[in-house]
Parts: sequence; C-alpha cells; structure tokens
Amino acid sequence: MGPCAIMGPDIGGVGAIRFFHRLKMHSGDMLMKRLATLTLTGVAALALSAAVQAEPDGEAIYNQACMACHMTGAAGAPIKGDEAAWAPRLEQGMETLYDHSINGFQAMPARGGFTNLSDEEVKAAVDFMLEPVL
Repeated sequence: MGPCAIMGPDIGGVGAIRFFHRLKMHSGDMLMKRLATLTLTGVAALALSAAVQAEPDGEAIYNQACMACHMTGAAGAPIKGDEAAWAPRLEQGMETLYDHSINGFQAMPARGGFTNLSDEEVKAAVDFMLEPVL
C-alpha cells in the first residue's frame, strides 16, 4: 500500500500521521531510485513509440499487402525490380504512383486491399518496392 492509499478524509489527524510515517519509510535514495526508474522507463517508452510512428516499415508492409501481386505480376502488376515495367509508371511521377496506390487504379485496389493502411504506410511500401529501379 503506497502513501496515497492511506490518505483519506482524516488527513488532519491519524491519517496524516500514517501518511507521513509511510512517506518517511520510503524516502531517501530508495524513493528517488524508484522515481528515476519510472521516469526513465516512461521516457524510453515514449521515445520508442515516437520512433515507431515516425517511420513506417515499407518492407514489412510490402510483404503483407503488395508482394502477392508485385512478385508474380498478377493482374498486370509491375514486378518489383523490373525496370522496363516500372519505367512508364515512373515517368508519370511519384505523386501519381502514390495516388494510384492509395486510391486504386485499374486492377490495383486502393491501399492494396488493406484499407487499414495509412497514406504514409502505403507510400513507404511504394518507396520500398521502387528501391531497385530508382
């Protein structure tokens, strides 16, 4: 039971005495170490969360949502690494490629059929797919 658990409406009397007694038992180096550990753990978790959110993993998204068609050429999909197949598409510009990938185009379903993907995740998959030909 921590110091806050013993506080109650009786804070001016016996409750206050118990509170300060408990606080004294947990004061000093041990309390500071616990607080420092909790603080550092929280900061590390936030930093990791921000890093994960900052850069989608294009390869993982490609493997999940794009590979089935772009590895086999199904439905006329350009195969990853095939410069001749990608050249006319690249001539249209990256924004057009992103738009077709996000919104769909001809046989290409919007977001590769994975409607839960964000625009940034789709763009990361497109960037990964085009690395060999750029």
